[in-house]
Formats: sequence, structure tokens, C-alpha cells
Amino acid sequence: MTEPLDSRFAVYVGSFDPLTLGHQDIIDRGARIFDRLTVGIGINPDKKSLFSSEERFSMANMVLSPLKNVEVKCFDGLAVEFVKSCNAAIMLRGVRTLTDIETEFTMSLANRALEPAIETVFLMANEKYSHISSTLIKQIASMGKDRAATHLKEFLPSEVIEPLLVKLRSGGNQRGPQS
Repeated sequence: MTEPLDSRFAVYVGSFDPLTLGHQDIIDRGARIFDRLTVGIGINPDKKSLFSSEERFSMANMVLSPLKNVEVKCFDGLAVEFVKSCNAAIMLRGVRTLTDIETEFTMSLANRALEPAIETVFLMANEKYSHISSTLIKQIASMGKDRAATHLKEFLPSEVIEPLLVKLRSGGNQRGPQS
């Protein structure tokens, strides 16, 4: 018989390409609610990512290192299977808009069908961050010219700003498992 999943342990999955202040807010709040929180950086070989999985892992570790009950891991495959492999009973999700709620509701029903022992817990985005998306971040970084770094302070942890600007200046979209 397998060990029961830990109901005080949550996993927050996403691409985190890049990790934003909105993500960080959900992680900070989740770390206060749960005894342990794993941030799972998903690797989708069919999706173009700006940063490699190693770069996203490194940036997330830098940003989140002050949170002693948070760890960062990379994974591929289904998020619900990753959560189960961590022995967590909770999949943490952040929602920003009504569109997010509809998408997340559908996904949580599918996840429940795949693994009934895992519950999805939703945290509403802080209104300060509810408009942030990776598309917006990349537009500001690429079109913001000399003031891009100043503008990005409103949306990104400081540890992510320079790597993002360097990556975009070098024309850095990547593809596949390293993305």
C-alpha cells in the first residue's frame, strides 16, 4: 500500500518563463499556508521558451532562496503526476482573470479524474499583479528601450530583469527540452 499524500504539502506548477512578481506573490502566500511548497518548473518540448529549464531553475532558486520551506524542481509530463511524485496532496494554482478561472476549472476537473487524491487550491492574484503576463513582460523588455529595466521593476523580481534583457538583446528564443 502506498503512503498517503501529504495534505500540508503543496506544489505550484508553471513554466515561469520568466518568474514574475505575480508568481512570487502566489509562492510567498502559499509558503505561509502550507508546511512545504515545491515550485515545479514544467518542461514542454513542444513549446518555445525564452529561458532554458536550467536558467528558469537558477533564477527561481535565487528569488525564492529566502523561503526556507520552498524548493524548486523541474519536471516534464503531466503536472498532476509530478504533484503525486512529490507526495503532495495539493496542487496550488494562481488565478488572475475570469478567463483563468474557466481554464483552471476545466484543468482541475481533468486532474481530479486522473488523480482523485490531489486537491487543487486556488489563490486569487493580488490586484497589483493580476494584469501581468509573460507576453506583457516580453513586450516591455523588448520595446522599452533605455527605460526597460526601470519599467520591469513593477513586474519582475530584480534577479530576473537583467537576464531577461540580455536574453532578448541576444535574440534568445529556444525550443525543446532545454527550453
